[in-house]
Amino acid sequence: MIAPAGGRVAFVVKGYPRLSETFIAQEILALEQRGLDILIVSLRHPTDPTTHPVHRQIQAPVLYLPEYLKDEPRRVWRCWRRARRLPGYRTAWRTWLTDLLRDPTPNRIRRFGQASVLAAELPADIEQLHAHFLHTPASVARYAAAMRGVDWSVSAHAKDVWTIPAWEKRGKLASARWAVTCTETGRRHLAELAPRRDKVMLSYHGLDLDRFAPAPSARADTADGGDPACPVTLLSVGRAVAKKGYDDLLAALALLPAGLSWRLVHVGGGALADHLKREAARLGLGRRIEWRGARPQPEVLQAYRDADLFVLAAKVARDGDRDGLPNVLLEAQSQGLPCIATALPGIAELIEDGRTGVLVTPADPAALAAALERMIRSPALRRTLGEAGEARVRRDFDMNSGIAALARLFRLPPEPLSRFAEEGAERSEAGEGVGHGTNPHPPTPAAWAPPSPAMRERV
Repeated sequence: MIAPAGGRVAFVVKGYPRLSETFIAQEILALEQRGLDILIVSLRHPTDPTTHPVHRQIQAPVLYLPEYLKDEPRRVWRCWRRARRLPGYRTAWRTWLTDLLRDPTPNRIRRFGQASVLAAELPADIEQLHAHFLHTPASVARYAAAMRGVDWSVSAHAKDVWTIPAWEKRGKLASARWAVTCTETGRRHLAELAPRRDKVMLSYHGLDLDRFAPAPSARADTADGGDPACPVTLLSVGRAVAKKGYDDLLAALALLPAGLSWRLVHVGGGALADHLKREAARLGLGRRIEWRGARPQPEVLQAYRDADLFVLAAKVARDGDRDGLPNVLLEAQSQGLPCIATALPGIAELIEDGRTGVLVTPADPAALAAALERMIRSPALRRTLGEAGEARVRRDFDMNSGIAALARLFRLPPEPLSRFAEEGAERSEAGEGVGHGTNPHPPTPAAWAPPSPAMRERV
């Protein structure tokens, strides 16, 4: 692989691979295809039952840090002893101690322990750390970068932008070489906290439009909720967590007229899944809802193509957590699927109400029910909004724009190295795994074992 001007980079992520973070995987693959030599550093082992095809194309090795320090005490002790001899250890320790006094939690202690392991085991050719998410991965990257005396940068997304305290964001943005985030709303917020406003840049995730090619056949768009034998299929893709608003969606569905024919398909895992199933049963909706759980990307793509209407009732959770610009909306619209969503600022950067989709007030089941009934009864409107939404995504949200911006920051060629891209695609089509060192990607998380000492030295 051609080495970029900026050298090899370690990407620090909370968990890898994850079905819900396809946007990170597509970014890593695209940057690899432009020549960036990447080491993935994961704070957690995978828990999803499967992976996406994009994960099989990625060639970067993975270094797993101890998720909990008690799980690998000898490794932690050995690495801490090595890390404390590094020139930047004292600077990192002072930074961590300042943070700990403001946030005296076990989590803060764990992050310093993980950073010590990373600093001790980081290959000598790593010249920069890049964290995905401004909360815990950025803490580990910041401390480890200080120990090793290298630059670090960060991609901020959603929860991390809005739930960590301002003092922590200021400190991280001051020490990072640069930062990007995926909505203009988030960029403005972080720019106000940065030492220079131009240190924080906008980079939409966008969509891999080759992977999300137009649907091979035209959508039927004839069901209008009047025929029980042909219900309108609603689809929602998202984790069962508070900020996704599935309690509001169930409440809205319960308000629809009894004679209206519809069914809902939900794709996604999450801590609230069992609670939502019980609530659906309590509301008398159980027979109309199919809960599919987390699914790999090809199955999600087919679900978009099979559905008549997409709905996402995202809202601001009690702890301040919220969505930025959910990639599932881009994915749905790329298939000509009309979307109903809530008017959160990030979502409104994609959907223009009444032109490329429908927006309703967050946490308002009655407004959502009215929008659902209108769209269920109006196949022509669904078709119009679906076509307009797809045109917008394909015109303005191709991921290559954001990747080009990141490539400039990493000092890479603006276009993929074609030979590398073609080889990666051939490996994916053949179903071949991609190396963790010399080992292929395993098919299930059960096979993702901690790296051996030899492997740690190698990566």
